[in-house]
Amino acid sequence: MGEFEVHRVRFFGLVPAGVRCLACQPRGSRLALARTDGAVEVYNFAANYYQEKVIPGHEARVVESLCWAAGDRLFGAGLSGDITEYDLSRLSAARGADGGGGPIWSMAANGTGTQLAIGCEDGSVKIFQVVPGGIQFERNLDRRKGRVLCLSWHPLDTHIAAGSIDIFRIIDVASGQTVQRIMVNYHVEKVKRECMVWAIALLSRGTVVTADSFGRVQFWDWQQGTLAESHTVSTSAVLSLAVAEKEDSIVVGTSTGATYQLQLLPVKLGGSEKRWVRTKPFQHHSHDVRAVAHSPTALISGGLDAQLVIRPLMEKVQKKGYDAVLRKFTFPHRRLVSCARKARLLLFQFSQHLELWRLGSTRETGKDGEVLPLSRMPEHLVQLKSKGPEHIYCSCVSPCGTWLGYSTASRFHLYRVRCDRVSLRKV
Repeated sequence: MGEFEVHRVRFFGLVPAGVRCLACQPRGSRLALARTDGAVEVYNFAANYYQEKVIPGHEARVVESLCWAAGDRLFGAGLSGDITEYDLSRLSAARGADGGGGPIWSMAANGTGTQLAIGCEDGSVKIFQVVPGGIQFERNLDRRKGRVLCLSWHPLDTHIAAGSIDIFRIIDVASGQTVQRIMVNYHVEKVKRECMVWAIALLSRGTVVTADSFGRVQFWDWQQGTLAESHTVSTSAVLSLAVAEKEDSIVVGTSTGATYQLQLLPVKLGGSEKRWVRTKPFQHHSHDVRAVAHSPTALISGGLDAQLVIRPLMEKVQKKGYDAVLRKFTFPHRRLVSCARKARLLLFQFSQHLELWRLGSTRETGKDGEVLPLSRMPEHLVQLKSKGPEHIYCSCVSPCGTWLGYSTASRFHLYRVRCDRVSLRKV
């Protein structure tokens, strides 16, 4: 084997975008993920969580909520106030619709996937019909003061639970009126700060599960308006919540980076009475866990540390194999570094700009494994900013180092590079 030099590149200042929300495809095999830079990724359960699609971000599109509807149609909504449907074949935003209520904080699809409910800044809950070729506004439900931070449909599509600041309410979908309004802090004395209901779930047996900024996971009988159980899982906020399809397991994520599982277990062996029991915490993240999902065989969490963590439920795994392994997706699955070997150049790709560097060199020689001193330091030649609000999807530099190209969702740009006087010329 011949001699070769290994360059340790420590000047690529990439800051990965954190995970903002997750959505499992109902009765499907896909997981949708949205990051803080607006990018949307799709993973395939059936192919060992392979990342099969990436839709690049956009400056005007910040995704706060994702959901699947009508089978394999993916929708996103955010603080821009628009609802966007994604074209998964062309990897772009296909069409959008104005929510009509200001910034959208939450969105959820009903069990049949024919309707979308959105929670808006102005306190309204709006219903949109999913039709071929887009969505169509249907009607407004009862509007109350305070932004709607989270939403959940009843499995029978009869009611919607809407979480806000200090309260949550139950809305009858047929009449559009609020049938129950519950204060989450009515039983707490001397509370001087607001309680944010960050996540909510409406179960089929009439139980509402809330996760709030006081670090509690609470179970409510919404018909009686009473608190059934309360679990303080963290000293800080509980930010996300997801329920298993059988409604016997719940996963929550906290602002400390920990995730918890709560299971519905019998109080006595063989007895019919059941209670929710909290498991030990799992500290897989270093920052806020803003999104969680519950698949039939795993607990899935995404944090602001940009990690996607899949922890298998061993009692659900039929046989030992890849499905029984804890997986952490940390690094981007796309190529972000391009090399011009002849010209000794490196091209680094960021969301909205490119950096072109010339590698350093040395005149020294040494033994295998030795670190050689540089006679010429790495040189930052040029920074190229992208045109328009679309984020860069891919980029490349030619082996000779004289051509540089990048593309967004709609355009391709090609530049000629002159390294002798460090200049770029678009062609």
